[in-house]
Amino acid sequence: MARRAKGAIAAIGIDLAASPLRDTGICVIRGKSACVSIAHSDDEILSLVRSVRGRKIIGIDAPLSLPPGRKSIDDRGQSHFRDCDLELRNRGIRFFPITLGPMRMLTKRGMNLAGRLAGEGNAESVNEVYPGASYDICGIPRKNQRRILAWARKSVRLGRKPYAQDELDAVAAAITIKLHILGKSDALGSPGGHCIIVPKDTRARKRAKA
Repeated sequence: MARRAKGAIAAIGIDLAASPLRDTGICVIRGKSACVSIAHSDDEILSLVRSVRGRKIIGIDAPLSLPPGRKSIDDRGQSHFRDCDLELRNRGIRFFPITLGPMRMLTKRGMNLAGRLAGEGNAESVNEVYPGASYDICGIPRKNQRRILAWARKSVRLGRKPYAQDELDAVAAAITIKLHILGKSDALGSPGGHCIIVPKDTRARKRAKA
């Protein structure tokens, strides 16, 4: 994966697919260097994470917690939103409720993978990220690959090969974690509870000064 830069913490972004039959993008950023890969099974993902030596912080693009009162994602309770989801909605950021059909499979896989990563001590922390929110906050159209690449290359070195959306979302997840390491992130959710890490939104301050 990525070469080790002495003293630098690796920011790892995982754009998790709901099914291991589909591509999961993985990006490792250390310093200005970014390495992008594709994996499928959970064991493949774990192996790639283990291969990154030294300190590392992980961001997974998948729900990593349940709405209040639910014991499992298959629970037919009335609660569909977490505090972090409600904060996304309050900010006007579009998202799919995690109790919606296909999101159930992604939630199960995300929670299982996060538990395995945390249980094996593979990282200092495992966090939920949402590239869609990162793009919105940074003013980048979600599916405009040219704009996403231009934005990413302001932070990291990326090769000139064509990147699939899964890979770009993994890069965005890793950049979000890099910003988190630098203290340039916000944690959406209740204090002391589960949060989604997003880039710090400077737009409100700029509007206030205008």
